[in-house]
Amino acid sequence: MAVIQLGVIGCGVIGRQHLKVATTLSSVQVVAVADVREEVAQAAAQEFGVPRVYGSAEALLSDPNVDAVVLAFPAAGRAQVALRAFAEGKHVLVEKPVAINTNEVRQMVAAKGDLIAGCCSSRHRFLPSAQVVKEALDSRLLGDLRLIRIRAIRPADGPPATPPPAWRLRRDLNGGGILMNWGCYDLDYLLWLLDWRWRPQWVLAQMWTVPSPFIPHVAPGSDAETHVVALMRDEALTVAYERGEYMPTAPDDVWEIIGEQGALRFKMVPDKAKVVMFYEGTTERGVTPKVLWQGDESWDTAHRGPLADFAAAILERRQPQTSLEQALVVQQITDAIYASSAHGAPQRIEWGV
Repeated sequence: MAVIQLGVIGCGVIGRQHLKVATTLSSVQVVAVADVREEVAQAAAQEFGVPRVYGSAEALLSDPNVDAVVLAFPAAGRAQVALRAFAEGKHVLVEKPVAINTNEVRQMVAAKGDLIAGCCSSRHRFLPSAQVVKEALDSRLLGDLRLIRIRAIRPADGPPATPPPAWRLRRDLNGGGILMNWGCYDLDYLLWLLDWRWRPQWVLAQMWTVPSPFIPHVAPGSDAETHVVALMRDEALTVAYERGEYMPTAPDDVWEIIGEQGALRFKMVPDKAKVVMFYEGTTERGVTPKVLWQGDESWDTAHRGPLADFAAAILERRQPQTSLEQALVVQQITDAIYASSAHGAPQRIEWGV
């Protein structure tokens, strides 16, 4: 079997996750790593047995022995590195969020040509529970869908033991805050469940930055949102979306998909003893709850999925689970949510423009 010669650009937390996954894949050999913090790259190379270390993305992309790259550094500048990678003839797996804005994703789509390229926003779709939910919707278990409600709330912890990353809540470095960091997962999962055909026409949204008691918990200079609420709709389906972190309230984590004949309730992220519930509506019995699936899930499965799929996509000459074209749809909705919040008014999405 052919072995893909892989380079990883960015050796922080998520870059090391990719390196860890790569060691388990017989179809991948990591031949180079790069990081602007060369000591970090050297440490990662030593830990994972990588032969070549570079101090810049450009140097690694010039290596003719690298077939494909993972871009595992903050979103600012990621599109430019992807464009250079495509120019060098390399396949590209982009960490999430895919880019800073829609225009950057469009440039990447236009530049990739016949190369394989995708985004890691697909992570949670590799979980067993995701397949159960998808199969239920594909079989029309719920009938025509009416409402999808997503609420994911994480309360604030105590002061962090180590300083948080400077980029995480910076608009200039990350494009935004929690909507960029987690909303891409939510929208990717949602659009996949709906076969990538759903196109909301209108978005109404509002956002807030970190609550005042928790300002010391985030990096200095943080200016992006930690709490977002959005209502999205087309002619037939409405999605009510809320996600927050550093929240002064109780935790919550639930997806609810309501159709004409029943509903599903579950959480997207991995968990022990995770349950997918089906609420069946019948004329004779009213609403009857049933356990559709129950089991343990691991973050290792979620982290393994995008890279394993990317490698298979290269060898099979297909696009990954989330292609750049699909990531563009995620980003278009994301940009509309930001625009609605900024303008304080509903935002219409002009698809095909």
